[in-house]
Amino acid sequence: MKELLNPKVIAVIGASNNPKKVGYSLMANIKKFKGDAIPINLRETKILGKKCYKSVLDVPKKIDTALVAVPAAVVPQVIQECVNKKIKYLIILSAGFSETGNKESEKKLLEITKGKARILGPNCFGIVVPSLNIDTTFALNTPKDGNIAFISQSGALWAAISIYSQIHNFGFSYFISVGNMMDLDFSDFIEYLDKDKKTKVIILYIERLVDGRHFMDTVKKCSKPIIAIKAGKSEAGKRATLSHTGSLAGSYKTYEAAFKQSGVVLVETLDEAFGKAKALQMPKGNKVVIVTNAGGPGTLTADYCEKHGFNVVKLPKNLKFEKLPKAWSHNNPIDIIGDADADRFKYVFDNLIKNKNFFDCAIVVMTQQKMIDVKNTAKEIIDFKKRLKKPVVSCWMTNADKSMLENEGIPCFFEPEEAVKSFILKE
Repeated sequence: MKELLNPKVIAVIGASNNPKKVGYSLMANIKKFKGDAIPINLRETKILGKKCYKSVLDVPKKIDTALVAVPAAVVPQVIQECVNKKIKYLIILSAGFSETGNKESEKKLLEITKGKARILGPNCFGIVVPSLNIDTTFALNTPKDGNIAFISQSGALWAAISIYSQIHNFGFSYFISVGNMMDLDFSDFIEYLDKDKKTKVIILYIERLVDGRHFMDTVKKCSKPIIAIKAGKSEAGKRATLSHTGSLAGSYKTYEAAFKQSGVVLVETLDEAFGKAKALQMPKGNKVVIVTNAGGPGTLTADYCEKHGFNVVKLPKNLKFEKLPKAWSHNNPIDIIGDADADRFKYVFDNLIKNKNFFDCAIVVMTQQKMIDVKNTAKEIIDFKKRLKKPVVSCWMTNADKSMLENEGIPCFFEPEEAVKSFILKE
């Protein structure tokens, strides 16, 4: 996969000077690439200031990866030229293949490339590697570098997620759009990403699998958390996947059982998927302690914990909070009441660290009253996480800046249920 995901030279076949064309957006997005992006177009001599060639066969240097964005009817001829040029990896953005019933064209492409090149797509959205300034998509935004890998059967979904990641301040190691998966599929990339040092968690958007058994074998061997969103749950959704990727989605319950058996964490929403990935926290068990300055939100958090498989454990008898006001909850959630300041939070955190064997993870729920010093409270939460050395998430029910916490690896959510669901908890 090195030439595909870490190429030195990329040929953009179908590059254009016309801002309304996909080929123009591709060249614009790949402008910051640290390697060499070579435009290919029959009629142009220069595109965005770069020398243009009529064919990859005219390029005097070795090409690692070719990005193909030409009409479907022309793709076989272009792919043959790429094979003759000995380009090992081909990313076909062009649509008009099995998703429209044109399966014969895909068979023809496989006959041309068999044993000589690998294909990503067709009908895909390309790849993004922020650390290398590689963006072979035509999305509006390129997100920052990070440790989340996202493999998706939907390309357009990336256009939205790339914006979402900027709003919520997280980055990606890789984005890979697999499209129709006539050759390379989820399993190929999961095997690669499992060995990639930068990637910490893998998110999958799946409409259907080509080889379910191979997929299950692959994810079972993967040492990294895998989170999946499975589309095509309803009958209408199943029909939609047929026109989108050219294959009818299978039974959702079958996928659900297979994911559970193979250790994939199945989620319902994009918010939940990226919330978990952003947290990157997998408790060793399901015992949770909740610290809060607000009784209602603390109670809601406890309800959501039980709903999602967490045990809101009873406090051990030897755990004493003698310096807390008499009105504190005397239970878990540990409600230290509304006038709590940073020092009161610190006192509770210190005691929990001394008695940390009874719980596996912690949720700190903070609402902002007039007397609370938000900045110093955030500092105490950060110190708590560092000394505890267990997963901690914050339900940050305020409009105060949360970047101080998130920069230290403590994810913040306004809604208590989202905070609970951010933990990656395998059943």
